[in-house]
Amino acid sequence: MNDETLLVEKQDGVAVLTLNRPEVMNSFNFAMLYALKKQIEAIRFDQDIRVIIVTGSGQKAFCAGADLKERAELNEIQVKEFIFTIRNLFTSIEYLNKPVIAAINGVALGGGAELCLACDIRIAAMNASIGLTETRLAIIPGGGGTQRLPRLVGIENAWPILRSGIPISSDQAKEIGLIHEEVEGDLIETAITWVKNILSGKVPISPIKKDPIPIPSKLPEVDIGHLSRKIDSLLQKAILDGAKMTLDEGLKFESKVSGECLLTEDMRIGMDNFMKNGPRVNAPFVHK
Repeated sequence: MNDETLLVEKQDGVAVLTLNRPEVMNSFNFAMLYALKKQIEAIRFDQDIRVIIVTGSGQKAFCAGADLKERAELNEIQVKEFIFTIRNLFTSIEYLNKPVIAAINGVALGGGAELCLACDIRIAAMNASIGLTETRLAIIPGGGGTQRLPRLVGIENAWPILRSGIPISSDQAKEIGLIHEEVEGDLIETAITWVKNILSGKVPISPIKKDPIPIPSKLPEVDIGHLSRKIDSLLQKAILDGAKMTLDEGLKFESKVSGECLLTEDMRIGMDNFMKNGPRVNAPFVHK
């Protein structure tokens, strides 16, 4: 039952789905997205499976987001298709008729973090980190990050995470309520304990807030450094205007604003810089 990009193990009512592209930190390409989508839809109607655990292959990464080498080769229509696919996949996980546990074994960045946000329970290894890092490439989250993160931890806590693009540690994530448990020992073993507690009714599953959420009168100051001010303005619009909508409306709005990023000079500069210099060299954004 294993796919090249997704390992599937089913036992005792539990399906463990392992993102399996360790050579690229388990980053999403179209093949992995479609493999995960196929399994989620199959499990929806599998009466033998009662809970899903999603994790990453290896010890360093849960999922580092989109495979940017593949993305750099996509045209504008294909990029929009990727965003549409990932957004709808995560929404289908959110609305799945069975609990989904994210077992975050390492870094969860971009789309990897957004996958975690769509799950019902999030547990993380001590060395894990979570970040919505899209702004460092002059794009914004397109898989629900601007809408789900504020609803899970509050806009005040989500604001600097989204705007700075700097990942937070598992300890910080636990402090703001983003993860339910920070795990020192075996992550999957701990996830199985959560499964047992969910199935016994000891742990209730609380759905994410679907209604509009309050916007504080004052938000934390955020130093975005060299990041694109143009993209930052679009990001703020997605967060604040989306908060006034239902979650479903906000997700559609996020996709619309994400599409606006594709028309900016800074998006092309950010992607080109990443491909030439990697993630450690700051892009020379022009804020247009």
